[in-house]
Amino acid sequence: MDRFLKIGEASKILGVSIQTLRRWEKMGTLVVDRKSSGGTRYYSLNSLLGLRKIESDLTIGYARVSSHDQKKDLETQSKLLASYCAAKGWNYEIIQDLGSGMNYHKKGLKNLLELILEGRIRRLVLTHKDRLLRFGAELVFSLCQAKGIEVLIINQGAEASFEEELAKDVLEIITVFSARLYGARSHKNKKLVEAAKILISE
Repeated sequence: MDRFLKIGEASKILGVSIQTLRRWEKMGTLVVDRKSSGGTRYYSLNSLLGLRKIESDLTIGYARVSSHDQKKDLETQSKLLASYCAAKGWNYEIIQDLGSGMNYHKKGLKNLLELILEGRIRRLVLTHKDRLLRFGAELVFSLCQAKGIEVLIINQGAEASFEEELAKDVLEIITVFSARLYGARSHKNKKLVEAAKILISE
C-alpha cells in the first residue's frame, strides 16, 4: 500500500532541500498527489522513490559574500548562477553564504561539503574561485575530482599575479581579525579595513 508524505518527510527521503522539491513541482517533475483542505501537500512514496535518480543530477551554485554590506552582491551572484544553470537546462539549487572566506563553519559551506562527500551532486558552479574559500578552495576541488563532480567557474578572468593574490590574502586576514577585535559593524573596524585597502593599493 502506498504512503503519502508531507514535503519535509519527502525532502529527507530524497536527500534534497524543500526548495528543490518546490522547484521540481513548478517544473512538473514532481506531482502533488493529495492536498488537504488547509493546503498541505502530500506526495506518494512510490512517486518519490522514482525520483531518486534525479538527485545525482543536481547542480549546486554557490554564492558568498563577506559582510552584510555586500548583500546586494550576494543577490547578483545568485541571479547569475541561476541564469547560467537554467540556460544549460540543469536541475540546480543555489546555496548562499554570508561570512569570511576564512570561516570554515558557515552553514552553506557545511551543507555543500556534505553533498560533495556523499556524492549527491553532479557539478559545482561558482562565479569566481575565491567565492568558495579564501584559503583551501583547492582542497574542496580535489574532493570534487575524487567524487567525479565537475567544477565550473563562470568568471575565470586573467590569472592574478603573486603580489595581487598576496595583497588579497593580507586584506582578508586584516578584515577577519579586526572584526573579531572591534565587531564586524563597528566604525573602528570599518576605518581599519579602509586604511588597509589604501595601504595595500599603494
